Amino acid sequence: MPEGDTVFRAARRLDDALAGREVTRFDLRVPQAATVDLSGLVVDAVVARGKHLLHRIGPWVLHSHLKMEGQWHVYPSGGRWRRPGHTARAVVSTATHDTVGFDLAEIDVVRREREGDLVGYLGPDPLGPDWDAAEAARRVARDTRAVHVALLDQRSVAGFGNVYANELLFVRGIAPTTPASDVDVPALLDTGVRMIRANRDRSARTFTGDARPGRRTWVYGREGADCRRCGTTIEATSLGADPTRERTVFWCPRCQPAVE
Repeated sequence: MPEGDTVFRAARRLDDALAGREVTRFDLRVPQAATVDLSGLVVDAVVARGKHLLHRIGPWVLHSHLKMEGQWHVYPSGGRWRRPGHTARAVVSTATHDTVGFDLAEIDVVRREREGDLVGYLGPDPLGPDWDAAEAARRVARDTRAVHVALLDQRSVAGFGNVYANELLFVRGIAPTTPASDVDVPALLDTGVRMIRANRDRSARTFTGDARPGRRTWVYGREGADCRRCGTTIEATSLGADPTRERTVFWCPRCQPAVE
């Protein structure tokens, strides 16, 4: 599931392949940008901002969002794609590499000075060079909604998704329905930052320290299984800012007791 660490790794792979090189092919397969062609321009950088990817190409920015299913692949020039061509939404090539975005949920091309229109609303990014822990804590702490919902609000912190919210709240022993305003937010975010920074360089994300399949999470995806700490059965429900944004929430009733 693409969260901040996944997008960070994708940006690094794309930057390694494209930065400093001239675009030889630029093909966007979406109606709103199908006629845009940035061939001949040089890629300055590819960077992540929370869950967003930004290709900075000459005076332009190619913005994409992976949502649930999106992926960017990097191939040697002319290499065979590993996913069906009809799922490709963007192709950016140089003389040495083809990079292909499959099943991308959002694609935009704007002038560099308008980059903020696309990502300026985002909160501090724990994987960004300008991470501001105090500002992130301030934004989350003022939220009176369930802390699980608050952590997913990208306007407060950019990069944490449902997996991180579940695992982070378990590690801190916080019931997911606890109002964010009642939580020790600086301590919560400090743990989350350490988690996501540890995972950004791992090929297999883990929260338990065990990278074996089936052993990587404490509670996420483990409804009905025994808690790895206390043996209590893991429970699950749904929470969201509204019915269209509900996510499955996993927790241990004993390790994360609800506050009465």
